This record gives sequence, structure tokens and C-alpha cells, in this order.
Amino acid sequence: MLDLKAVVADYEGVERKLARRGVAAVDALAPVKPLAARRRELNLLLEKQKKEQGEANGRIRELMKTDKAAGEKARAGLRALGDAVKGSEAELGEVEARIQALLLLVPNPPQESVPAGADEHGNLQVSAWGEKPALGFAPKPHWELGEALGILEWPQAAKLSGSRFTISKGVGARLERALTAFFIDVHVSRGYTEILPPYLVSGETMTGTGQLPKFEEDLFKTDGASPLYLIPTAEVPVTNMHRDEIFEAGALPISYCAFSPCFRAEAGAAGRDTRGLMRQHQFHKVELVKFASAESSGAEHDRMLDDACEVLRRLGLHHRVVLLCTGDMGFSSSKTYDIEVWCPGQDAYREISSVSNCEDFQARRIKVRYRGADGKPRLCHTLNGSGVAVGRAVVAILEQYQQADGTVLVPEALRPYLGGLERIVAQKFPRGVER
Repeated sequence: MLDLKAVVADYEGVERKLARRGVAAVDALAPVKPLAARRRELNLLLEKQKKEQGEANGRIRELMKTDKAAGEKARAGLRALGDAVKGSEAELGEVEARIQALLLLVPNPPQESVPAGADEHGNLQVSAWGEKPALGFAPKPHWELGEALGILEWPQAAKLSGSRFTISKGVGARLERALTAFFIDVHVSRGYTEILPPYLVSGETMTGTGQLPKFEEDLFKTDGASPLYLIPTAEVPVTNMHRDEIFEAGALPISYCAFSPCFRAEAGAAGRDTRGLMRQHQFHKVELVKFASAESSGAEHDRMLDDACEVLRRLGLHHRVVLLCTGDMGFSSSKTYDIEVWCPGQDAYREISSVSNCEDFQARRIKVRYRGADGKPRLCHTLNGSGVAVGRAVVAILEQYQQADGTVLVPEALRPYLGGLERIVAQKFPRGVER
């Protein structure tokens, strides 16, 4: 969240930064302005009242030495002044609580290096790796390939859970498991500590990384007075691990990688990517999370981007990196790169990872800090990125490595994780008759 003191000290400056995100961001900040003005008034009033209170106390002490009756009478007036101070303090507390609640709905201002734009059409491609595979035949989308190979099943999943769920079978299930292990091994070799986090977290934890209160409708949660939320990404529990902690000087950066299932209601995405694996209510992902100093977070952002790309390079998957514009960024991010894999069966690049620097936006909510060279606590910068989405890696492999005969080659780097399997061929499983 934004710094209350910074907003109050320079409301117009903060408003200008947010304006680069669009009208909605400015509108989210607008209700804070009158409250910030009232906060200033109350602080000045309290300063005046407390000064009067101090002066009155001094006069009463002198009166009590010379005229006790007059001193007692003056004390009655002092009690009224004390009540006024308490009233001003109570109102100030209420105003600040209202401001803090409103600031939870205001997005992170973008960095100056983020290009202006209203939507994905304003994003900038910054790099690409490899070439689009020359297949020499009309490629199929992954949902047709997965169904023909017998490794992806949607009708049975719908019978169990409804739309936007998938069952992976046989080699399909092994492929997801292999990719997860491969991703974790690569990231651990590059300095990340593996974490296996809880998949259910509290509302406080969701608030800490910015999912609440803004995106309540996109979350699944349990019933009850104190509901728990199914995590939409491992970023949520892993980032909150160090809530209310202070790292000693020199401890940063700290790098984590975590596999988890992810659960998203996708309430705001009705009708988008309804076929295949691209937009599911449940999917698997390996997440990268970093805690960095303010001075090093830019460099760590670039390093995390390279770490996410590394798994795709080792798999031989053609991909590109785009810098998201101001209108396409996530709520908590100050700067985001998307990694997009080429999907020939869809004739399109599709996102497989978002790598974001949140600067101190999340750290202010969760109060995670580090000691600078002067020994004073400063807010950490938090970073996160997919390293990468497992189901979407399956999509890219099926589509980029498909063969004219309908089989799919297994990338060489993945073969040791699949017992040496070199090619995915059609498999059949027993099915009963619907009654």
C-alpha cells in the first residue's frame, strides 16, 4: 500500500504518478483527499490543544502554591480541555483508519521506466529467444493434441467439478510432475531455497500481498466467522512468511522458490480462454519470491526474469519478453515483465510468467524490513514471478514439439525426469458407458 505520510505530504504528486495507470487509479485515491485535509486540521488542532494543556498545567501548579481554591477551579477547566484533546485524538484515529482502509484499494504507482498505455497493445517487446518452430504442417492446438493422445481429459473433470478443470492422465500427469521437479531443481541450482507452503491462508495474509480487499471475488474461501482462503499463487504465503520481521544488515537478498496448486475463481475473466489449459480454476505453478533492499531490487528484478527464462531456454521453447505498460500491470506491481511462449496451434504468443517488482508496496502492509548501513530499519522490496506455470509449459511443449504423425517429442532436458521417455504417443484408458 502507499505511504500515508507521503500521500498527505504530496497528494498531487502521488496523484500524478497514479494517473499514468489511468482514471480508475486516480478515482481510487480521490476519497483520500478530503480525509487527508481533515487529518492535517486535526493534527494542528491537537498541537494547539496540547500546548494550551501544558500552559494550563503550569499555571495550576503555581496557583496551588498560593491559592488552592483558585487552583481547584482552574483544574475543572483543565478537565474540559483534556476531554477536547481526547475527542480530537479519537477523531484523528478514525480518520487515519478510514484513510488506511481506502489506501488498501489504491494500486502501486508505476516506475518511470514503465511505458504508458491503456492495455496490452501498449506493451513493449524487449527480447526474444529462439525461433518459431518450422513444423511443415498445420499445427493443432494443445486441447486437440491432449485429447487425441489421451493425456488430457475435460468431460470427466467437468463431471467432477464443472467447467475450467482438467484431468491429466498417464504421461500427461507424469509430464506435470516432471516439469515441477525440473523447475525446482533449476531454481535451487541458481540460489533459491525451496519452500512447500500452506495452500490455505488467512484474510490477513491475503491482505498482506494485495489480494484483499480489492480482489475478493476472484478468490475461493471456506465458510465460517474466520474463513481461510485457497491461495491464488504461492507468492501469497511465501511473501508473508517474514511478516513483522526485520532482517539484519547484509542478509538480503533472500530468494525462495515454491511449488503449489493455485486456485482462482476468475470472476472477472468470463468467456476468456475457456478451452484447454490456459485459464483454469485450479492449476500448478512454481513461484519465485525475493526480498531485496531498495538499492538492489532493480538488479534482482532483472535476475529473476533471467531465472524464469532459463527453464524455457533449457526446454528449447521459443519465447519472448514484454515490458507491460501502465494499463496492463498488476495491482501490486511497480514494474512487470511478461514472458510469453509461442503456441503454433493457436498462432499466438501466450503468457507463461509475470515477473514483478512490487518495491515497498507489499512490505508496508506486512511490515517486513531490513537494517540499512546506518542500522535503521527500512522497508524491504518484494519481488515475485512465475518460474513457471506448469500447465502452460505443458501447452508450449505439446504445441511446439508436436509432430506430423500426432506424437509429441519430449525436450531433452526433461527426459531424465520421465525415465528416458523421448516421445509421447497416444494412450488409451478404460471407459465405462454413461447411464
